[in-house]
Amino acid sequence: MRSRIQVIDSHTAGEPTRVIVSGGPDLGSGDSSHKLEIFRRDYDRFRSATVNEPRGSEVLVGALLVEPADKSCVTGVIFFNNVGFLWMCGHGAMGVIATLAHLGRITPGDHRIETPVGVIGATLHQGGQISVANVPSYRHAKGVLVDVPGFGVVPGDVAWGGNWFFLVENHGLELKASNVEELTDFAWRVRVALNAQGIRGSHNGDIDHVELFGPPTQPGACSKNFVLCPGKAFDRSPCGTGTSAKMACLAADGKLLENEPWVQESIIGSTFTARYRAQDGRIVPILTGSAHVNAESVLLLNEEDPFCWGIPR
Repeated sequence: MRSRIQVIDSHTAGEPTRVIVSGGPDLGSGDSSHKLEIFRRDYDRFRSATVNEPRGSEVLVGALLVEPADKSCVTGVIFFNNVGFLWMCGHGAMGVIATLAHLGRITPGDHRIETPVGVIGATLHQGGQISVANVPSYRHAKGVLVDVPGFGVVPGDVAWGGNWFFLVENHGLELKASNVEELTDFAWRVRVALNAQGIRGSHNGDIDHVELFGPPTQPGACSKNFVLCPGKAFDRSPCGTGTSAKMACLAADGKLLENEPWVQESIIGSTFTARYRAQDGRIVPILTGSAHVNAESVLLLNEEDPFCWGIPR
């Protein structure tokens, strides 16, 4: 079998997104949540083929465009990475909007996108920037203690921003790009310890993102972060869902007011500007950044290739 898959690559604040435009599997009817379950169950090798080596890399996030059940949405989308599926992806949503604009499917204005965790809003601004109104976010637990081998007891907050995060301030590490190996080692140890000690989000949610934060280095920024994603790759962007989780914690502590701007700096120095509005005891984060299309490609899947379906992690 030979298959052709049309993709558009972009980056948002340095973090890459690969949008699957055509050639994806038929996931039937239903909303994006239902289609995610079918994709996870029946088409995991397609996920691996499109984002893993030799066609991709551990940092690449995939976004499969699907027909939305909610017809007010311009598209549905399923996000995934090198090891599995993501409930939501802030930088990826900006990449989707930039891709749809590049293809001429949308023009500047307000749009809606159906994700597996609900419908989000997105605004393509005249100047090219993109704002995403994320799913409602909240802090689940404050000051949770996890015993990390080699480091001792580490306190942090558990928060939902479209994915589950463990946010750590007192880590004693310097947040700079040249220090990513040490940051990765620490964050991964934290994640392993969280799993081993049964620390979860609500409804037994798997805490698969670890966010370290500290003082900013860019003028005008409020905080700098390092986010380790589920496949052990670090986020080059400030992380949309991670920024949402961070703002949920700040709002819960009364340290960030409704509509007050929060500029989040990434480990590579790129930034998102964010605000939130209150909603039923949670917050709706509104993240603004820039995404840039940088490639149009056709991926070729040939089953005679021993690594047709990617090199799994």
